[in-house]
Amino acid sequence: MTTLPNKNELRDFLEKKVLEYNHPSFIATDPVSVPHRFSKKQDIEIAGLFASIFAWGNRTTIIQKSNELMRSMDDDPYNFIRNHRLTDLKRFLNFKHRTFNATDLLYFIQYLRYHYLLSDSLETAFLPSRENMNGGNEFIKSALSIFYTRFFSLENAPYRTQKHIATPEKNSACKRLNMYLRWMVRKDKRGVDFGIWGKISAADLICPIDLHVARVARGFGLINRKQNDWETAMELTLALRGMDKKDPVKYDFALFGLGVMEKY
Repeated sequence: MTTLPNKNELRDFLEKKVLEYNHPSFIATDPVSVPHRFSKKQDIEIAGLFASIFAWGNRTTIIQKSNELMRSMDDDPYNFIRNHRLTDLKRFLNFKHRTFNATDLLYFIQYLRYHYLLSDSLETAFLPSRENMNGGNEFIKSALSIFYTRFFSLENAPYRTQKHIATPEKNSACKRLNMYLRWMVRKDKRGVDFGIWGKISAADLICPIDLHVARVARGFGLINRKQNDWETAMELTLALRGMDKKDPVKYDFALFGLGVMEKY
């Protein structure tokens, strides 16, 4: 682009693209299709977590591997997580998706079982105290950091598995977890995001940022940083809050659609 649109023009353009991509037709070719196979809250949480963690590389492969895992859990992930026997885990010994292997998967299952014995929702694993926090900036950063700490709190947590759960403490953009939070938290009538968590506000969410979103955002002058890290995710989110402070991450649909679908 040679001439950047002004703020109002950009907001209007992105609003149109949000309506275009925040639509049920978006679901089938996106990893969000995996949790959409389920209706029980906990099944959606578990399927969504795995689909988001697997979400790098080819989207068709991501969906295939996520659905393969769900079938291995008898398409009843919450029941499997809670009630499996040790012998049931043998079916996962050859599971692999890119660098995510059986060691990682078995620990994920172990942690999820541990958590669901304490709580009926995975939302509580992300909830820090709001004391001494200054709005959304620090809340989601704290939520992601505390999830990382809790997730790896079990005594036998494999070191290698740490690379599959990002944390802003390492200045990661936390793209996949921010996407997962968007799925679980955002609530509208469009049919894509689930909105099944009520203790985290959509206003607090941080925009998932990958190469495609970052490219489009830079083209529009929404971010200036060259890296794709936590600070860049915050820079983008603050710019989007200037367009809609209550639901800034809805613009993820527009930026992602422009970058991936339209090669903008």
